[in-house]
Amino acid sequence: MDLFQHPAGAYPGDRSTPNDYLLMHDRETELASLRAVSAAGGVPTWLGAHAVPPEFEDANGYLEFVLKKVLPEAASLAEAADVFVEEGAFTVEQARRYLSACRDAGLVLRLHGDQFNELGAVELAVELGARSIDHLEATGEAGVRTLAESDVVGVLLPASALFLDRPMPPARALVDAGAAVALATDFNPGSAFCESLPLVCSLASTQLHLSPSEALSACTVNAAHVLGRADRCGRIAAGFDADLVLLSAPDWRHLAYHLGGDLVATVIQGGRVAWTR
Repeated sequence: MDLFQHPAGAYPGDRSTPNDYLLMHDRETELASLRAVSAAGGVPTWLGAHAVPPEFEDANGYLEFVLKKVLPEAASLAEAADVFVEEGAFTVEQARRYLSACRDAGLVLRLHGDQFNELGAVELAVELGARSIDHLEATGEAGVRTLAESDVVGVLLPASALFLDRPMPPARALVDAGAAVALATDFNPGSAFCESLPLVCSLASTQLHLSPSEALSACTVNAAHVLGRADRCGRIAAGFDADLVLLSAPDWRHLAYHLGGDLVATVIQGGRVAWTR
């Protein structure tokens, strides 16, 4: 959760201790983000536990705030909740507390985990029945087997691994073991400033060693399942939303073959042309 920043002297009290003025704006900016995502047609996910703001002394104090002051209304706006399990962020025990409260509030569960260190995020995702776990750059053989034996989808973010010079997630091992994987850009200003899904598909084939058809499935039908939209999105079929992307290419496999190419010719949303070159 990104804190609303105020100029010096804009609110009373010692900045080292969270005060009501700061927390009110922190809560409202988080809820405003969820409303904006929903209004834009997205799937609002409350990532209320991504990092501990400097205004809080520790993660436990921050979780106390978000679960008591933000979750009640966030649960009415969001469809899912997410947490980052990592050194310097939240431990498995803290993530379990956060996710359990979010599940009790009716939210679908997701995790960010195994990005830099393998701390047990995969096991926690399976334990709590999470829909998905993102990153997995640090996932080892045991984690691959655990994920493959579950219904949790591994969301792979090769643009983030490239941007941060991290090892690529073990996509080939996951698929060969029977795990379901999805692909996403992880578009954000800090670790993956990339909004190009075609580029991600190319990285999936060239760096993650997925076939073009596996990459296409990972960013369509599997991604729709992660978002809870598999009953109407992610496939070209009767009764599904007519959300289509037309490529300016001689073969559909150019989606994975053309590295960084500007392939999109037309976007159809709900059966209507939303954009064309």
